[in-house]
Amino acid sequence: MSGILYFDCLSGISGDMTIGALLDLGIDRDVFKKQLEELGLNGYELSIEKKKVNGITATNFKVNLTERGYHDHHQHVNLEYIEGIIDKSNLEKDIKVLSKKIFRYIAKAEKTVHDIPLEEIHFHEVGGIDSIIDIVGTAICISLLKPDHIYASPLHLGSGFVNCSHGSIPVPAPATLEILKGIPVYQTDVRGELVTPTGAAIIKAIASQFTPIPPMRIEGIGYGSGDNNYSIPNVLRVLKGKSQSITNYRHEELLLLETNIDDMNPEIYSFLSPLLFENGALDVYLTSIIMKKGRPATKLSVLCKFEDSGTLEDIIFKETTTLGIRRQNVVREILDRKSITVKTRLGRIKAKAIYRDANLLRISPEYEECKRIAEEKQLPLINVYELIQRDIQDYIFDINK
Repeated sequence: MSGILYFDCLSGISGDMTIGALLDLGIDRDVFKKQLEELGLNGYELSIEKKKVNGITATNFKVNLTERGYHDHHQHVNLEYIEGIIDKSNLEKDIKVLSKKIFRYIAKAEKTVHDIPLEEIHFHEVGGIDSIIDIVGTAICISLLKPDHIYASPLHLGSGFVNCSHGSIPVPAPATLEILKGIPVYQTDVRGELVTPTGAAIIKAIASQFTPIPPMRIEGIGYGSGDNNYSIPNVLRVLKGKSQSITNYRHEELLLLETNIDDMNPEIYSFLSPLLFENGALDVYLTSIIMKKGRPATKLSVLCKFEDSGTLEDIIFKETTTLGIRRQNVVREILDRKSITVKTRLGRIKAKAIYRDANLLRISPEYEECKRIAEEKQLPLINVYELIQRDIQDYIFDINK
């Protein structure tokens, strides 16, 4: 079984919260500090303390700057300067590579936002000693934990405005949004910058997938706290564990769109379902339900990919009487399959071969093929299925001999 780290970004993510959560998993603090010393930086002191957040005990990680550190913090340094510090250090190669990868994500985002060459990018909020420690410290923690896979939840962004060297800017910050291109995010009414540019770059660099918690056996839970108070616990939660033995499945991160409708002509559903499928829906189904005051109603459920959700929601709002749609992140686990042609007593037919761990589980004839044969040979469809299934079983037996 392989080792997993799962970042549950329920209150976003920042550099200090990341290190706090990873240290909270049980990393030896003396070993961590010893490796940080290899960076060769002065002008700071570390504070690592336990903190209660909404009753949750978390680790609060802080970089406290000395007088020299404050001077360095207010210098606008460029990417070459930071990479020079990292390259000249005595850190392990994997730590250097990951640290520079994170900084490059930030630099490329700043380049796009400000429309200037990469070599002219000067870091403002992320150029000081504290941010260098946050990024390199994260790389050290990952190196010490040595996970085989790192996953993360969709990111909670926050809202409102935040002050920076350029003045007041919207949350999420432009650089943060640029870094998070291609990553699933969501926003609520929580006011504040939940995902910082540093946090965004860290999770983009280390996470291979953004998904609900994968099948795993949890062995440790770490909490890293932020400093601001919100209407939700301001913590980053990281789970450590082992993957479950389900290599026979493929995982897909999908969205489930649902709405309850009690005031619409049911004939519309026969028009709506094909339209949703044509525009990317992976599945559409209807469930009879009873709503308030005993009114019978229909629950419309649509399974889709993130990139198709906007189009499908527009269709639902336009074609139905609903006033709201629920969105839920789900994971679909899929057995491997491939299309094959099987020779039967009724002729050659197309079918799906279903596999688990490369072992053939079953073969399912395609409905359209069975329908075609039933019509051509004037046979009941149920009899066509029975005859074909017998030949398929013989086919499977011959393969497995």
